[in-house]
Amino acid sequence: MRNNWRSKLSVLAGASALALSAVTATPALADEAPETLVEVQLPTGTSVIEGSATAPGAEPGDLLFPADEDEAVAAGKANPVASAKAGPSNTCLGGVAAYGVQGCFQHNGDIVWSGDTKKDGMSSAVGVYTDYGRAAEVCVNKLGVNTWATCNKDYRESGNVRLRVLRYDGDTGKFYQPESWSGWIPVDGKY
Repeated sequence: MRNNWRSKLSVLAGASALALSAVTATPALADEAPETLVEVQLPTGTSVIEGSATAPGAEPGDLLFPADEDEAVAAGKANPVASAKAGPSNTCLGGVAAYGVQGCFQHNGDIVWSGDTKKDGMSSAVGVYTDYGRAAEVCVNKLGVNTWATCNKDYRESGNVRLRVLRYDGDTGKFYQPESWSGWIPVDGKY
């Protein structure tokens, strides 16, 4: 009887720990403001690359900031999407978002897209990890809210990349949660 009680207590303790970890480890959704800033440590040797504005006349894609487009059309502007506001092309894979940031990978050209979606004094950052041992890199968008920045990289075509979106404070050089991860994305775009 005593062993049965211990078994039940162990199961109860395990279930409680699992429920607590699920509550504390759940990332904030893309529209939920984080309650407090939690710093994220990146792997040693991770390089930080400042993204550049998209080329003028870039083909806007699925991940545009819709409120801006609607406002621009209502204001009577002929071209509602400026160069930094142009979103990723339709070939962008692995779209992932967390509060204040969106990111994806464009396989034709090996371009990492980083979109800043919240006016909160922080920049968007998209970390890129490979399955073949290349050092991690982070593409940071310092262009401001409702803009997209790109980092043009060259990854091995037979490899896969994984994206990690998070917030970046340019004043301190630190990264913060909430964060979110994509699945593995084939560099050649062929699943």
